[in-house]
Amino acid sequence: MPHLLPDPGPQRTIAASNFVYTVGSGLYLTAGVLYFTEAVHLPPPQVGLGLGIAGVLSLAVGIAVGHVADRRGARGVYTATLVVQALATAGFVLAHSFWPFVVAVCAATGAKGAGLAARSPLIRHYGGDRPQEFRAYLRAVTNIGISLGAVLAGWVVQVGTHSAYQLMVVGNAVAFAASALIVLRLRPVAPAPATGGPRRIALRDRPYLALTVLDGIMAVQFKVLTIAVPLWLIAATEAPRWLISGTMLLNTVVVVTCQVRASRSIDTPAAGALAYRRSGFAFLLACVLISLTQGIPGWAAAALLLAGVAVHTVGELWHAAAGFELSFALAPKEATGQYLGVFGLGVGLAEAAGPALIISLCITWGRPGWYVMGALFALTGLLAPVTVRWARRHRLARPLMYEDPHPQSAATV
Repeated sequence: MPHLLPDPGPQRTIAASNFVYTVGSGLYLTAGVLYFTEAVHLPPPQVGLGLGIAGVLSLAVGIAVGHVADRRGARGVYTATLVVQALATAGFVLAHSFWPFVVAVCAATGAKGAGLAARSPLIRHYGGDRPQEFRAYLRAVTNIGISLGAVLAGWVVQVGTHSAYQLMVVGNAVAFAASALIVLRLRPVAPAPATGGPRRIALRDRPYLALTVLDGIMAVQFKVLTIAVPLWLIAATEAPRWLISGTMLLNTVVVVTCQVRASRSIDTPAAGALAYRRSGFAFLLACVLISLTQGIPGWAAAALLLAGVAVHTVGELWHAAAGFELSFALAPKEATGQYLGVFGLGVGLAEAAGPALIISLCITWGRPGWYVMGALFALTGLLAPVTVRWARRHRLARPLMYEDPHPQSAATV
């Protein structure tokens, strides 16, 4: 895998689409919550509740759309999710009260979850011998795009006007639409052949579902940087506001330079399980460091906050690499979209429960809540190796995940 750019072809097209998409995402991830609290003037608990509702309603979308992508063709389905996300994001400018906000964010979150599932067959088809490594490369590209978006978001937060926040939202929507146009340059991927097996086989795979739940709990860590840190910095510390962008940039630089390397060393399910465990303890330490920024001088708070974010980012590298490895390694090729749609339920759980959980623990409760949040991450990491061993035993015991209606031509995976 090239360090900077893939060779001209499908991988470069996917990377370019991903880059444009994430420049827009960087705007929203860095200052999206502040748009609704500072510009629209929704109370933080209402924002957390609305994001939670959106997450709950979008949980099943990824599975259904992933199955459609497997059977109807991933390129067209993925493009459609990007278009819906662009339109829904543009609708944020009309969300002046709680329920319009909920409707818009539900549509955007649902389309995002659906897009992650629909893109998975494209990554597996064009990702070479190890699509996990190409997925790690895309995450590095993601963070480059997010870093550029974060810089622009930092200007928006510093200006702080309603017009600046609306310009940020429009830029986000335009990026999603442009990403969809780039995806159309790919050749369509032939749908997987229909089989005589169960249509929703991923939902019958209990170990995979258990791993999905654990990954969902761990995925709440993404909300630490995008929700908890910005609100905590403004409400509880003397650190300068521009440090909101600074923390995102620090996270981005580390992920861009280290994610592919971290993923290369996590190349078996067993290694993925251990990476989950390490990440849980890294998140615990990061939560403790961030909590200690309250009540100290601004320069000290800034230094301690950056240290906490650095430790958190190391945990994020391990968590992401473990997810890449296990989600693909334990999924049959013929049902990549469906299985990755199920695995995306973990992200859906984080979208549903994460904002309200993060705000109630880390912002409303304060320092003790940070300790509880960190302990939850550590406990989840400890459960991962046991769950992965269960999933591997289950996989070996059931090699015929898909069966042809003609027994003599049964296919194994």
